[in-house]
Amino acid sequence: MISDTESITLAQHLTDSGLRSTPQREVVYQVILEKRDHPTAEEIFARVKAPMPTISLATVYNCLDALVQCGLIKQVNFVREPTRYCPNLHEHAHFHDEKTGEIHDVAIPADLTDRLRAVLPSGYTAEHIDLSFRGSIKA
Repeated sequence: MISDTESITLAQHLTDSGLRSTPQREVVYQVILEKRDHPTAEEIFARVKAPMPTISLATVYNCLDALVQCGLIKQVNFVREPTRYCPNLHEHAHFHDEKTGEIHDVAIPADLTDRLRAVLPSGYTAEHIDLSFRGSIKA
């Protein structure tokens, strides 16, 4: 169940973005927070079906779009793979384990993000840095 604090945060972020809180948005946000494993829309849909059996996949996609738009979750994209969703809003990278398919958050020290921004062409600034690693656990 989404906590009162998370519910207020959700409602405030949606309101600030010109959207309203709905039971569907709340349950989608809840399942993303419960298991922070970077699920796809289809995985979220499967998890949401238990508490809300009448929800459609289209509604889940619309909820995800709203949550991304208001800044409560981020989209994580890997080449030739479905979009995944991440509730970690701190600056971080992702590690994609190619053997298991799992996605892990990787903390990035602030000095490293500063150094990455410093290599941009003169006059450019990066609002966000999307950094991902691919590989597997060493044997």
